[in-house]
Amino acid sequence: MSRNKKTDSSAKKKIIIPVAVIALLFLGIGFGMSYFKSNLYTVMKVPDFELTDQNHKEVTNKDMLGKVYLVEFFFSKCPTICPVMNSNMRAIEEEINNPDFGIISISIDPENDTPKLLRSHAQRIGVKSSNWHFLTGDRDYIGNLADQFDIYVGDKEDESENLNHSGMIALVDQDGNIRCRYNKENMPILYYSGLNYEDAEGKIPKLTGKFHPDREILIEDIKKLLK
Repeated sequence: MSRNKKTDSSAKKKIIIPVAVIALLFLGIGFGMSYFKSNLYTVMKVPDFELTDQNHKEVTNKDMLGKVYLVEFFFSKCPTICPVMNSNMRAIEEEINNPDFGIISISIDPENDTPKLLRSHAQRIGVKSSNWHFLTGDRDYIGNLADQFDIYVGDKEDESENLNHSGMIALVDQDGNIRCRYNKENMPILYYSGLNYEDAEGKIPKLTGKFHPDREILIEDIKKLLK
């Protein structure tokens, strides 16, 4: 009888151990997925910048420490994606409505976008927050800054490209780190899109699109950082 008991006990162990390992594996996968959903990736330190805003005030990255903020490149006369980006930024501004949240909109057309004109632009699109800074300065400096952000801005010397730019937005935390969420494959997305889309998945950009999925996830991630 003792031999049979030992055999039974050994068999049970052989069954229990693999089941426990599998259970721990699934627990680890669940924890990992939860981590990626709730945590934001640190891309890099925000590049240093010093530019002039619509109120003739010098604004630097150091001035923004302590605030969660967004960074975009645009220009006021842009007839295509900039109005869409500004509209999505306004919606985010309206939803967040927090003194510790700000927006940095850097003009790639500083010859036209003087502080006076940028002030008029801010009033025209209905900016409410004193923390939304429309910045202007030297075009070469701004081009180099875009390169440091790794956000595309056209070459100033190329007449056909100089006012082209990306619709991507950087999210910066209170400590001056660029942050982002992970995609479904658990890879960092790096930047968020300021565009509208024809589809809810955000695969087909369209100026008149009714979908803006990155606007929604930006609102979620800004709120995470503000907690």
